Amino acid sequence: MSRSNPTTVIAALLVASWFAIFLSHVSAKTINVPGDHKTIQAAINAAEPGDTVLVNAGTYSERLKLKPHVTVRSAGDLAAGEHGLLRAAETILDGADVAGHGSAVIMAEGSVLDGFTVRNFGHYDEAEWTKHHKTQGNLQSHEHIGESPGPGIQVPDVTCVVQNNIVHHIGDTGIGLFGSEGSAASPHIYQNICFRNMGGGIGAMRQSRGIIEGNTCYENFYAGIGHNHASPIVIHNTCYENIRAGIGISEGSCPTVRNNKCYKNRRAGIGVRTGSDTRPIIETNQCYENDMAGIGTEEEAASIIRKNECYRNKLAGIGIRHAQATIIGNSCSDNGAAGIGLDNAKAVVMDNVCLHNQTAGIGLAESEHGQVTLVRNKLIENKQVAIGIHGGWQAEVIENEIKRTGGMPPLVMIFAGSTVDLTGNTFQGGGVAAVRIAGEARIENNHLTATELRKVGPPSFGIWALPDATVQSYGNTFENWRHAISASQANVSAVNNKVKAFHQTAFMIQDPKGSTAVMNNQVTTGDANAKIVLVKGGETQRVVERGNEVVKEAE
Repeated sequence: MSRSNPTTVIAALLVASWFAIFLSHVSAKTINVPGDHKTIQAAINAAEPGDTVLVNAGTYSERLKLKPHVTVRSAGDLAAGEHGLLRAAETILDGADVAGHGSAVIMAEGSVLDGFTVRNFGHYDEAEWTKHHKTQGNLQSHEHIGESPGPGIQVPDVTCVVQNNIVHHIGDTGIGLFGSEGSAASPHIYQNICFRNMGGGIGAMRQSRGIIEGNTCYENFYAGIGHNHASPIVIHNTCYENIRAGIGISEGSCPTVRNNKCYKNRRAGIGVRTGSDTRPIIETNQCYENDMAGIGTEEEAASIIRKNECYRNKLAGIGIRHAQATIIGNSCSDNGAAGIGLDNAKAVVMDNVCLHNQTAGIGLAESEHGQVTLVRNKLIENKQVAIGIHGGWQAEVIENEIKRTGGMPPLVMIFAGSTVDLTGNTFQGGGVAAVRIAGEARIENNHLTATELRKVGPPSFGIWALPDATVQSYGNTFENWRHAISASQANVSAVNNKVKAFHQTAFMIQDPKGSTAVMNNQVTTGDANAKIVLVKGGETQRVVERGNEVVKEAE
């Protein structure tokens, strides 16, 4: 008995496979509605894989269940209408007179839905929408998206394409994606318009993945695009004026959210919450003019937030509350509160630019256990402080650029109950102090420069140590401050610092607490009567002065 050559067998199989594909394309047909069938569903039922159901303009009162590998498309071209494509606006699935409950369209594996208006399926409640819009969703019940069975277009764990559709006034989410554990399904939700739906505009849920791209979602009852245990790629979407976030991420979702535009939403532009297994990557988005934060993370979630632009939001540009975050390379400007605001958070904040914000460049709210590392941020012309650190924080502040040309508040304020290391930062500007401290601070190798030497008037101190503060100042350079350090009833060590252009006294120590050391500092002055250290009140024996050097200022 002869054996077949394996190479010959494989070649034969490849030829047969190619021939089958060729035949399927040759035999693919277009079925017209209403020309060939009066209803869209009848045309779908008659279709075979590879066929296209082409639907003429009109209003169709029916629900659709697509078949695998069948395309359902509205007739027409790429001409634009008021909302999306003109052919989508003129080819309508209307549920107002359709009996029963459920989705308008249920997708199938390999199917395509292209260019329809889907409206009036389920109960849209205008009064309820208006009520919750006014209250920013604060009175809404905490319902998970996908709990009810009827999104306008349902994608049930299949790979398919939903594109160019207009979905509005649905009693549930506009377009809903459902997945399953370990599924390889990857639907593409592309260039749809979803508005005034009683759920989200688009909802990804139940382990769904896929790509949500180029959609416009506005005025939806929940988020423009919402996530519940889902991890799609969300790119190039526009979400605005939704009752909750523009893009909402929760319940263990780990999407990549990139290059989206979220503005004028009633809550955050992008909002993340609910559990430490909620771990999105949020990058290169524009979030502006939202009624809360541009990007917000809370409820123990953990976000990577990088290279976003967050501006003119009513609260923080980026806000992290009871959560974790890595915040890198963002621009946060002209926000109503801080550029970046942290509350009971654990965060790394690196290489961001915070400009012209109304309170702080970076603001750390009163916390129980906050931990933060601030590295190489540019904190420029923020209205109150560049960095405000309230009680309860362990903070490292490293190599930041801190600048404000005017104003009275200190550039950095450290409140009682916080411990802060400031290393290698540059301070430039006015105000009562570069650093005002009521907590504990180690300040090392920083360059602190005042705009001008102010000899009278409000305080003008490089470091202002308040009662009960603990300050260690090592290797810093002070210029143009009235006093490099002014301390009252505080614990102070000042070692190896350089002081230039001060008024009368470099280090002013009043009523010192504990042991105060002023050692090995170099003071440059042209004032023959200037003092390196002036101690007022208290026990002078507690102040150790040794190795300080006066350098005569060059004429």
